Amino acid sequence: MEYSVGKTGRIIGARLFEGEDLYESIEQIAKKEGIKAAAVLITGGFRKANVVVGPKQEKPKIVGNFKDFDGPGEVLGVGTIYCDDEGPKMHIHTAIGKGDETIVGCPRGGAKTFLILEVTIIEIEGLAQAGRKPDKDTGLNLLKFK
Repeated sequence: MEYSVGKTGRIIGARLFEGEDLYESIEQIAKKEGIKAAAVLITGGFRKANVVVGPKQEKPKIVGNFKDFDGPGEVLGVGTIYCDDEGPKMHIHTAIGKGDETIVGCPRGGAKTFLILEVTIIEIEGLAQAGRKPDKDTGLNLLKFK
């Protein structure tokens, strides 16, 4: 286990509109506001999403098993923002539903807003050495603390 201790910084509330991309919008806010570490909460709707629902393959590198969600439907999610070499990157897991269909996973393949997506970003100060670094065993950028 690795960990570091920080404290709550700014809290940002945002609203995404119809068709706006989840990752693009939140990472744009983080970059503009200079956020290096944060918790992210979302609630609202997805028009469509491409969701990783577990690994299709674990070795030699992890390959995601993607499932399409064709909405519109409801969503709630919890995630984090930490930086890699290119800037702030979000990692979020969501529960998405429409009628009897439910998908739980990481919408890493993209997600578009349906009508409204309410976003709360809770900045974490004091974790300057935390960030996403390439992991040779998995092929993913994983969170590391120094």
